[in-house]
Amino acid sequence: MGRVERDREIARRRKRRGQLKKLRVKYAAATSETEKAELLAKARRMSSFVDLEPAKAE
Repeated sequence: MGRVERDREIARRRKRRGQLKKLRVKYAAATSETEKAELLAKARRMSSFVDLEPAKAE
């Protein structure tokens, strides 16, 4: 039996969250600005409002 649209939506969200988690780790380990820009561009293609910078404590 096929999957329902809601199940596909949840699967897409989970996969996106996992990919963004990996990109955040790579972004934190990146040293050059060009490498960071490439990772940010890749993340923006997946999720346009994503912020890879760690949250600043106030």
